[in-house]
Amino acid sequence: MSTIKTVVRVGIADMNIVHAPDSIRTSGLGSCVGVVLYDETKKIAGLLHVMLPDSSLGRSDNLNAAKFADTGIYSLMEMLKAQGVRPLSLKAKIAGGSQMFQFGSSDSIRIGPRNVEAVKNELARLSIPIIAEDTGGSSGRTIEFDPMTSTLSIRTVNLGTKEI
Repeated sequence: MSTIKTVVRVGIADMNIVHAPDSIRTSGLGSCVGVVLYDETKKIAGLLHVMLPDSSLGRSDNLNAAKFADTGIYSLMEMLKAQGVRPLSLKAKIAGGSQMFQFGSSDSIRIGPRNVEAVKNELARLSIPIIAEDTGGSSGRTIEFDPMTSTLSIRTVNLGTKEI
């Protein structure tokens, strides 16, 4: 009996969860940050594709929680809790946050580094340890997480693939 493995895709400013043996993937991580929250014992993981650091940057009343680090990480944790995951058992792996444009140094240009900082601050606030990260640089990334092995595979433009 073979198990068919599905790859669940997460779009920009989106999030989802997956149970092993399925994996979860997002692409287009430039200045965006991919945040994986997972429970090694239950073999379940969630992936969030963060676009912006802070929901105060939102321009509408109809807020997409997945778009922002401060609202998205909490929302993803709540989705995992609804699946029976205890928040204290969660761990995180993060990737992305590139500085895609090299001109200027104003905060409005530094979205990648600001996203990484906001993600780290929110994870610390929720007491979720970061087990591994691949952040910064100036290249885009595609990531895929396997909850069976807790491995995050990162394909970086012009730099190949690595696992953390």
